[in-house]
Amino acid sequence: MNDLPESTADDTPDQAELPVSEVAVDPAALTRLEHILEALLLSSDQPLSLDQLHRLLGADLGVTRKDLRSALDLLGQRIDSGATELKEVGSGFRIQVRRDYAEWVGRLWQEKPPRYSRALLETLALVCYRQPITRGEIEDIRGVAVSSNILRTLLERGWIRELGVKEVPGRPMLFGTTPQFLDDFNLRSLDELPALPEIKDLDRLDAAMARLEQAAVAVGEGDPDPDPDRADADGDGEQERPAD
Repeated sequence: MNDLPESTADDTPDQAELPVSEVAVDPAALTRLEHILEALLLSSDQPLSLDQLHRLLGADLGVTRKDLRSALDLLGQRIDSGATELKEVGSGFRIQVRRDYAEWVGRLWQEKPPRYSRALLETLALVCYRQPITRGEIEDIRGVAVSSNILRTLLERGWIRELGVKEVPGRPMLFGTTPQFLDDFNLRSLDELPALPEIKDLDRLDAAMARLEQAAVAVGEGDPDPDPDRADADGDGEQERPAD
């Protein structure tokens, strides 16, 4: 006889409804899930979050977020030795070409990527490390007036956004980075930015800017211009800020 208590229909879940991870391990089912994830990520023009993947597959396949993580791990391991990689960024997961092959892929497009000036990258670095920050605070650190074209370029690229106003006289606009910035610079969160002491002078700002330059080149978003006096990608130069 079986000493275990008998189960009723109410407390015994249908095995067909159990997620993959709670059923006896089925390599074929896990492999199929891995291939489905690969197809979705290759077809999507944006990263897909774990929640999005679960909404797409959870009900039909009976898989949990843990199952999806396991399949994503297998997918990452499988393609790890090739020209592509599975990367988790701010908005989710994507399959992308490895940096080692960016130069070759770039030959597919005749038009060269925009050149981002030192002024633009300095402004972006300050927003990254000191957000929320106002235009005036950026100007105080850099010692020059921030071009409206620089802010417009960063806003149009989707790298910064307006967060509201600072409750001081004049109510200046506050700026911060966006999820698009994280995606374009291969970051899951701002915590992955290299640690840096509080930026109070141009020497420390140079260190932050150098990190952003490397990231911008690595993801093919531009060819930073080492000449601080050269015009921005949008054709606008800068002038020293008048003394207060």
